[in-house]
Amino acid sequence: MAALKEPVKIFIVQALACRDTPQQVAELVAQEFGIQIDRIQCSTYDPTKQRGKNLSKKFKDLFHETREKFDTGLIDIPIANKFYRLKEIQKMYDDSGKNKKTKQVLLKQAFQETDGRVTKQEITGKDGKPIETINQNVPTESYLEARERVLNEY
Repeated sequence: MAALKEPVKIFIVQALACRDTPQQVAELVAQEFGIQIDRIQCSTYDPTKQRGKNLSKKFKDLFHETREKFDTGLIDIPIANKFYRLKEIQKMYDDSGKNKKTKQVLLKQAFQETDGRVTKQEITGKDGKPIETINQNVPTESYLEARERVLNEY
């Protein structure tokens, strides 16, 4: 196992606290720091697992603090939560490589998520009042006649 520097360890602990799998974290470490580690080494930084039972108090506290912040941002349906959507958009952005069109679309989507344009839409009537609905009681015969006329015209 490679000896890891402090920033790499912090990165691993926080990524695991955000419920990424050890395999995902190992891939992220390779991308971010250029260090090849395996998922077993990553799992030693998760205090909720058997391998992480000997983790230092500093990293345990960091893990639990990050997990708590992450979980308070999540609800039972992850896709309905802004934090989750932004995290997924970031993953897609990282995976898009040199595809500038895709990156542009993802940047726009992330902006809309943070700006509240997508999540705070309301459908209202004029001047913010409820939408006015009009119910009319039309006799069945009149309806059928009008329907027949329309069908015959087209």
